Amino acid sequence: MAIEYRVNAPVTADQFIELLNASTLGERRPVDDRACMAGMISNSNLTVSAWEGDTLVGISRCVTDFHYACYLSDLAVHKGYQKMGIGKKLQALTQQQLGPRCKLILIAAPGAADYYSPLGYSHSERCWVLEPGAFLGNAG
Repeated sequence: MAIEYRVNAPVTADQFIELLNASTLGERRPVDDRACMAGMISNSNLTVSAWEGDTLVGISRCVTDFHYACYLSDLAVHKGYQKMGIGKKLQALTQQQLGPRCKLILIAAPGAADYYSPLGYSHSERCWVLEPGAFLGNAG
């Protein structure tokens, strides 16, 4: 099995949905909302993908300024391809696309929290999430 890695290669919404469903991320993403999924993949400005032939088996999907912050929105590897180093390689290739001062930032899936520390990530309790429709104070 030869895995090919590609930077910013086209990924269709259907390929993205299929991969998320074949990984653990499908449970936590709006995979039943194809328009949302299409927007997620098309508006990412950095993707690194892993392919076996024409089959998408892994992805690192990011939104970044390339200089200071890179939010790694999705790191997904097909269950049949996990524990082969694909996720680590995706992260390393993602980091190679970034400037020397750029931080890689992510929110870990509940079952993956122990995965990131051995890779060099530091844990932060400073993350805040505002859900759609939540109160924004006196913003206007």
